[in-house]
Amino acid sequence: MSLPLPSIKSYFPIFTHRPELVYLDSAATSQKPQSVIQTITNFYEKENANVHRGLYELSSTATQRYEAVRKKVCSLIGASASKTIAFTKGTTESINIVAQGFLKKNLKAGDKVVITAMEHHANLIPWQQVCKQTNASLGIIQVNDKGELVLEGLIRLLDKRTKFVAVTHISNVLGTINPIEEIISAAHKKNIPVLIDGAQSVGHYPINVKEMDIDFLAFSAHKMFGPLGTGVLYCKEEFASQVDPFIFGGGSIKNVEFGNTEFLDYPHNLEAGTANISGVIGLGASIDFIQELDLNETVDHTKNLSVYLKEKLKSLGTIKLVGNPKHFSGIVSFNVENIHPHDVAGFLANENIAVRAGHHCAQPLLESIGIPATVRASFSIYNTKEDVDKTINALVELKKFWS
Repeated sequence: MSLPLPSIKSYFPIFTHRPELVYLDSAATSQKPQSVIQTITNFYEKENANVHRGLYELSSTATQRYEAVRKKVCSLIGASASKTIAFTKGTTESINIVAQGFLKKNLKAGDKVVITAMEHHANLIPWQQVCKQTNASLGIIQVNDKGELVLEGLIRLLDKRTKFVAVTHISNVLGTINPIEEIISAAHKKNIPVLIDGAQSVGHYPINVKEMDIDFLAFSAHKMFGPLGTGVLYCKEEFASQVDPFIFGGGSIKNVEFGNTEFLDYPHNLEAGTANISGVIGLGASIDFIQELDLNETVDHTKNLSVYLKEKLKSLGTIKLVGNPKHFSGIVSFNVENIHPHDVAGFLANENIAVRAGHHCAQPLLESIGIPATVRASFSIYNTKEDVDKTINALVELKKFWS
């Protein structure tokens, strides 16, 4: 039985403490339900111990809870085994692990890595840098004026030199939902592995890595109602043995001698040092919360709010929407004529409306469409039409103030 969306706001204590808050910045980080907050608090108050270190009850319990989250992640994304799930600091670290620990040794001068023009910097810079390190090149799938990928460009880019493809599932600027199954299929026909940046989709959009045939999936807990500083790297079993450690230290080894170290198998070879135990356990609690939702219902809810906001923005007359993709999520970017996005965001902030302004860590995308910055509103399950109405009313007042 799914949680009722009309009353979902009551599960998030920040809205009790800040009843006037209109939070439209969930693409940057989501708010946290009480169950997640309480789980993390309980760990530190009642259960704190290091994992994989001790035979005493506190440590063994912490280890069991920590490792059990791998199974929860598998359940959420349709993975086949816990050994495919590595815990990281977030999407950015997960992508860097694949770039440096998997791809780099397989790249040589003249090879190519393909990404899209709409990537977040976290799914651009790691590939840019590994190409520089190996004298490979970066191929870019372009975006049309609607904010959709030009897939004809993908077909041209998938040649014998292409060794890897990395694509965002949902654009954090345009809200575009990309046809990742089509992209994966095209790449796999040429035996090219694919990484999907799921930062904006996992936990909000139904994903099954087996059905979609995803090779690598990176995502962050904090964008799916979980804690900050915690992420996941899913790796298909056939590639797991090829992923080398990115950070070295205790907890990731089988045997150490002064002349050599033998590492554990994936995923434990990536988890050197003291784990973010509370973060991982908090991620488990966020998955428990998500699995009480109907993800198809949440997708419809945020999409409908996007449609409602776009219609209201158009009615104001001096608002330019940035991107108009056919398949979109709960992310809307726009600009107000003759008013800088930072000024718009600042005015809205004074009305307790939280939006984000800037290039949203996707600077090349905005430069390619000739816009230095946008205002971005991003919805989640706790948003309502009243939030949109308050935002529109504030924009009306902004236009009066600025005129």
